[in-house]
Amino acid sequence: KKKVAAKGKKSMLKFTVDCQQPSDDNIIEPKDLEKFFNNRIKVEGKTGNLGDKVSVSRDKAKIHVSAEAPFSKRYLKYLSKKYLKMQQLRDFLRVVAPSKTSYELRYFNINED
Repeated sequence: KKKVAAKGKKSMLKFTVDCQQPSDDNIIEPKDLEKFFNNRIKVEGKTGNLGDKVSVSRDKAKIHVSAEAPFSKRYLKYLSKKYLKMQQLRDFLRVVAPSKTSYELRYFNINED
C-alpha cells in the first residue's frame, strides 16, 4: 500500500508572478490579482474548484501559485493579461518571463533613445 502512495505523488509546479514595479507606484494591488487568480483559475474545466490541487499565496508583491501537474505557466500569463485588461492597464504594462518559473509585470520602455 505504501508504494502506491509514493507513486501517486504528483509533481508540484511552482510559479511566481512578480508585480513589484506597478505595486510600488500604487497602480495595482497585488491582493486583487491574487483574488482574481483564486476566482479565475480553472481546475478540470471548472472555476472555483482549486481544492488541494492549486494554491495561490502572496508574499508582499509576489504571487505564488503552486499546482499539481498538468498546469501551464502560459495559463498564468493569459490570466495576468486578462486582469490587466480588466483594469485597463494593458497599454502600460506587459507580462515578461525573467526565468523559467516566473513572470513579472513590467512597464513598456517608452523612451529607448
